[in-house]
Amino acid sequence: MVLAVVNGKVLDGAGNTWEKGTVLARDGVISQVGAQADVSVPEEARVIDAQGCWVTPGFVEAHSHLAVMSEPRTREEPGDGNESVDPVTAHVRALDAVDPCNISFQWALRGGFTTCCVLPGSANVIGGEGFTLKTAPRATVDDMVIPGTRVMKMALGENPRGCYRSRDKIKTRMGTAGVLRETLFKAREYSEELRAAQERGAPMPRRDFRMEALVPVIRGEMMCRIHCHRADDMATAMRIAEEFGLKYSLEHATEGYKLAEKLAEKGVVCVVGPLVSGPYKQELWERNLSTPAILTQAGVTICLTEDAASLSKLLPVHVGLCIRSGLKYEDALRAVTINPARLLGLESRIGTLEAGKDADIAVWNGDPFSNYTSCLHTIVDGEVFTHDLSIPQLV
Repeated sequence: MVLAVVNGKVLDGAGNTWEKGTVLARDGVISQVGAQADVSVPEEARVIDAQGCWVTPGFVEAHSHLAVMSEPRTREEPGDGNESVDPVTAHVRALDAVDPCNISFQWALRGGFTTCCVLPGSANVIGGEGFTLKTAPRATVDDMVIPGTRVMKMALGENPRGCYRSRDKIKTRMGTAGVLRETLFKAREYSEELRAAQERGAPMPRRDFRMEALVPVIRGEMMCRIHCHRADDMATAMRIAEEFGLKYSLEHATEGYKLAEKLAEKGVVCVVGPLVSGPYKQELWERNLSTPAILTQAGVTICLTEDAASLSKLLPVHVGLCIRSGLKYEDALRAVTINPARLLGLESRIGTLEAGKDADIAVWNGDPFSNYTSCLHTIVDGEVFTHDLSIPQLV
């Protein structure tokens, strides 16, 4: 099938803007992008006239809990995002908790999101595997997942300490860091035992699901996504990650503005957010909409997130608040397109409107970061989802 989005203001996410542009896709892959006069649209193409609209890459949510928190739910329902029975549950997978019929997918599509990384929550020091999916609804989550995108969720600070303090398992930040270091040390020993047995052709060690899940982590083959709000927790995360040679990003980075130069020096990617939540816990008391601007000005690569199951749909508006607080427009666009695509290892497929990439496109009736704007069409792998704006959006 041939699809053409014509006559709109096209921002390709790679630094180019065409006031009257065309995006042409064939069989779910972009074939040409450019000025309308330079792109020939075949007669058989399905045409979306984007006159007066903005056209961007489909947005990418680098950190979400989409469809794993059992929304909508009652006050008694804890959701499926935290297996809070032990501080270390590296063997559990968010993949096994996602309901593809969950309303969150419709909301994400209406927010212009075509790709989301779904993570376990942060109750545990090591909370399990996350993965990345396309938001187009399918019969099972297996039909939505992007292969090769597994990551390991970890957490420092108030969440794991608060979850386990009353159970006499963790009481301090020292204890949280100690659990993480001890577990990584054991994972390294297990990895070495596996490698030695394979090299000698000897019997493999007794299977340990928790340690087995951490083998690709300790070997630097799987990225760690480390939840940390406060600057001291961010420093601890970097210290431990360097000790064990981990590939990692810092999630939330609420006080990242305090460490901007150090983060830039180390080349750490920060996934910043939630952006507009209230100070419901101490770690968020210094949440600041200027943090994204401070970090990018220092040279830190950022992604922006709302860190929620269903609030991705509001992230574009909240990005606009960051622009109001000093974030450059081009940095804002990168923070929800190519930056998260790179973090997820998918920059060759998504994040910009370029020939050869997936036909993931969003068509907006104005600036996507304005609170007056709605997403009219969300296109995932060339499949068009047109949003009926006469139906009120739930907030």
